[in-house]
This record gives sequence, structure tokens and C-alpha cells, in this order.
Amino acid sequence: MKIKEIYPDVITEDTSYEYKAVLNPDNPIKWAKTLIGYANDKGGTLFIGVSNDGEAFGIDLEEVDKTKLLISRINDRHIFPHIKISYMMRSVDSNAEHFVLAVKVAPADSVIRYREGDYNETVFIKGDGNATPATPEEIISLSKRKYGVDNETSEVAYTDNQWSEYLNLCKEYRQDKSAPTMKELQNEEIVSKDGYAKSGFIMFSDNYNEDDTMICCRLWKGKNKTGIVLDSSRLRGSIANVFENALNFIERNTKTGWVKTEKGGRDEIRSYPKEAVREALVNAIAHRDYSISGTQIDVDIYSDRIEIVSPGSWLLPKDYNAYPAGSIPSIRRNAIIAACLDVANLMERGGTGFQTMMESYKSSPDELQPVVSIYPGFLNLRLYDRLFRDEAIELDLENLTDAEKVMAILKMEGPKPIKELQMSLNYRSRSQFLNEVINPLMKSGEIYRDGKPKSPTALIKIKK
Repeated sequence: MKIKEIYPDVITEDTSYEYKAVLNPDNPIKWAKTLIGYANDKGGTLFIGVSNDGEAFGIDLEEVDKTKLLISRINDRHIFPHIKISYMMRSVDSNAEHFVLAVKVAPADSVIRYREGDYNETVFIKGDGNATPATPEEIISLSKRKYGVDNETSEVAYTDNQWSEYLNLCKEYRQDKSAPTMKELQNEEIVSKDGYAKSGFIMFSDNYNEDDTMICCRLWKGKNKTGIVLDSSRLRGSIANVFENALNFIERNTKTGWVKTEKGGRDEIRSYPKEAVREALVNAIAHRDYSISGTQIDVDIYSDRIEIVSPGSWLLPKDYNAYPAGSIPSIRRNAIIAACLDVANLMERGGTGFQTMMESYKSSPDELQPVVSIYPGFLNLRLYDRLFRDEAIELDLENLTDAEKVMAILKMEGPKPIKELQMSLNYRSRSQFLNEVINPLMKSGEIYRDGKPKSPTALIKIKK
């Protein structure tokens, strides 16, 4: 019996149909790539119990159950995000002992990958009768088709007063300190020719308050998340607003030290170069997969490093380590969001963000160089604290006033309880220390107390 006798619409293998005699459990990628290719396209059907020439010999009910369980297991363990599958059976004999199992795959809303190990993911696309790994260019094209939230023309007309936060961001970082003109935004296709904002640009508007722009920031006491949270912020709003607030959070929790020079002076050195922090955060925002609901960008500051984790799989066909330092190709997941950052002079079209991070750490040893880690569905940018474990760095408090000493300690070591600051400055009286040092700094707006005045867990923090 030919397959077209029980499925009249099916004539031959093409981009919508494919035949398999059985599914090999020992080499699942051989057939799972077909399911992924369908999900990444317009959907399709894999017929099991059919030979390559379309002969429908069928499989028995026990084999049907085993096949369904196998597909379910591979979908759960190796296909990310999971694809939507439905089944249909039709008998090939009068006794209904053997059946063709039709595995119907629905088109996916996001790019589907086959995951093999922690760091190896492959995107497959469907051709006539086969599925092949996608090239970088094909991944870009596929991403554009899947992620329409970024590049669709909205019904919101662009006006300056509704994008003031974005325009202020442009004025801060553009070399000429100017705001972009309507013509410039239209040339970059951020605004349509008739003046309507693209959907990605809506995320920069002042009144934007959806969860998909959220950045969660935490300062941890220690090297992992089992420690105490010393400072935290859940940032919502426009991309321009959460970007600035995330930078401020990192800045107020960045330590500053001094290294002695050969001539007896001292040079200031920061835990994290400003350029590296800015580039890491910009890349997280630009390459985030905004289609994954219930996620956010996480900024975690530990005693020895910052980790910025962004939802979204690596778009390039090779692992990060396969590319020479500073030469990672530029593949943009979100064309309009990236264009908005580029107009603000925060993102280069040539994809030099990683190179900038490497350059800012060029004087640091190999073990402190920035690291990109790729996990299934997430990208982790790690910046190491240049002051951590560095014996050449010391906190020099000589010739400083008590107020200056407090500020230096907070910059170098992070938020502190009043009791620790009091002991560091050798004050015997708490009230004297408060009246002479802490209260004046709080009144001038340089520091603030996070917690109740008499609480032992309250922390003094630098105000930015």
C-alpha cells in the first residue's frame, strides 16, 4: 500500500512531509532534526512506518507506543524550546494490526534548537526531504521571521515628548551630545516613513512598563547566591531607563582602590572598567530573547565578579571559544533595539562590544579576562573584580578626613553596617561617630541608610 492511498494529499517527500521506517533511539538527531526543521518553518508531518519510496507497511501498536515515548523523551531532553506535537494513526491492513503513525509538528513562535550537552546547540531548517544545520545568515533570517515583536510598525506616532528618556540617553552618549532627528530615526528604520514607531522602539518610550524589559540587580556577600543579599533592585520601565538605573546600581557597588606608582604616588583603579560594564549591559539588552516570557536580565555582583545573564541562546553556529578574542561576528537578534542603541552611540554595527570589553582588561592577568559562558537558552557575560585578591592594591587612608575615610571604605569594600565603620575609624562613641561623620554625609546626600536606624542589619551605602 502506498502512503497516498491512506493520506491522499501526500504525494512525495518535500518541505511538509517526510517518511521514516522506524525511529532509531540510539541516534535521535537523525530524525529529531526533521521535527525541528518543521517547527522552524511552517510545520509539517513525519510519517513512521513508511519506506523511502512511499510504501506504507506500518508498525504494530506496541511499536507505536514506544515511538511516542521516544519522541516525548527527546523533545523533553534535547529540543529547546519544546515543540508542539500531535499524533494520528491509520491502519494499513484489514485486521488493523499495523499502522502508519503521523507525527504532526506545529510551527514554533521562537527559534528551535537541538541541544547536545551543555554548550552544543544546533538550529535545523527544512529542505525538500531533508533537514540541515542553518548557516549564520539563515539563523538571522529565521530570527527575523520568528521575532516580529521587534520590527513591526506600530500604530503609535513618534513624538519627542513620549521618548524623552531615550533622547536624553542619546544626548549623554553621542559625541556631539545631540538628540537624533526624525529623519535619522527614519533612515535607521526605527520610525516608519509616515512617522510611526517600530515595535522595538516602543520599548524605549517613557510610559513603557511591561515585564519584558525588567533587569534584576543583586549585590551578594560572598562568591555565590548562598550568601546574604546586601543590595538589590528590580528595574522596570523603558529600556533607556532600566539601562541607566542598572549602570547606577553597578556603579554604587563598584569598589575603588589605589595602586602605588614607582614615583611614590598612587593611581586610582576600579573593580570594573566603566567601558566593560557598559558594553556587557548593552550586549545583554541588545541580544536578549524578548519572546521568552517570565524571564529577565539578571545582574549579580559577587565579591570577585559581576555576572550579567541574558535570556536567549547563542545565535552563532560555533561556541564562543571557537572565535579569536575580539573577533566575534555580529549577528543581531533584535534589529530595531540594536539600531536604537547604535543611534545612541552605545552599540557599534561592527559588533565590537566584546572587543571593547577585552581591551579594557588588557592590563589584567589572564585569569581576570572577561568570559562569555553559553547555557541552553541563556548567555552569561562575566567580568572579574580587578581588586579582588590583588596584593598590589591597598586601601590608603592616610591624610584623609574621617568623612573621606568612610567614603573610601564604602567604595573599596561595599556597603557596611555603622558598627563596622565606627570600628574602622576607632570611634569609641557611636553617637559621636553618627553626629560628626555619618549624619553630615547623609545630610549632604553622599550616603544613605538602607534599613531602620537602630537595626543591626541596616547598611550604609553610597548614594548615586
